[in-house]
This record gives sequence, structure tokens and C-alpha cells, in this order.
Amino acid sequence: MSNIFEMIKRHEGLKLTVYKDTVGILTIGYGRNIESRGISISEAEMMLNNDIADCMAELRVNLPYFDVLDSVRQDVLIDMCFNLGLQGLRKFKLTLTHIQHGDFEMASETMLDSNWAKQVGNRAVELSQMMKTGKYQDV
Repeated sequence: MSNIFEMIKRHEGLKLTVYKDTVGILTIGYGRNIESRGISISEAEMMLNNDIADCMAELRVNLPYFDVLDSVRQDVLIDMCFNLGLQGLRKFKLTLTHIQHGDFEMASETMLDSNWAKQVGNRAVELSQMMKTGKYQDV
């Protein structure tokens, strides 16, 4: 097994972003044809776990008050960071200021008063309610 593993790694090379192979097929990693093979549920969940961990690490570094928030409100920020990226989340200056000061009702309102809320619809409504109440919504 290790011989074939190393041989394919050597032959395919590693690309950590999607690219088109020599015949134009979307590929990633060590030659994974994502057009016809895609990824498995376990691979998708592993990537999601990694992305959530990355978001948490970014939020801890960039929002000093992140760790004092309850887990529900942390999850709201993680979800928004995952969806928008850290730079996109940082554009919610008023919302983040309200969160920092513990004014979760106003944070909730400002979340809904955004283009993002119009784009993501029910996701924004759910996250806004979670921010306001500190409780997960029944979905």
C-alpha cells in the first residue's frame, strides 16, 4: 500500500486548490477527479470540521470578546464567518460593536438590516434570533 501511495503522489503531484487537468477535468489534491467522483460525505464533513476550526481560530484572534460569548452566539459568528469569510464579517461593524457591548437585541436587528440578510433569507432570520435570544432555533 505505501509503495502505491507514494508512487501516485509522485506521479500526480499535489494541488490544494481546484484546477483543470491536462484534458480539462476539474481536479484537486493528488489527481482527484471531482467532476465525476466528487467527495464522500466523510470527506465533506472532515473539510467542514477543518473550516469551522479555522473560523474559530480567526475569530479568537480578531474578536477579543469572542471567548466570553455564550456558545450559541459564538456559533452565530462562526456561521457568519464561514458564510462571508472574516473580511465579510468585519463589514458588520455596527453588529460587532453591539455584540461586544452585550446588546444582542440591537445586534440582531442590525444583522437583518443588511444585503447579506436579503441574500441568505431564512439563514439570517435564524441567526438573528439566536443572537437575540442566546438559544438555538427549532428548525
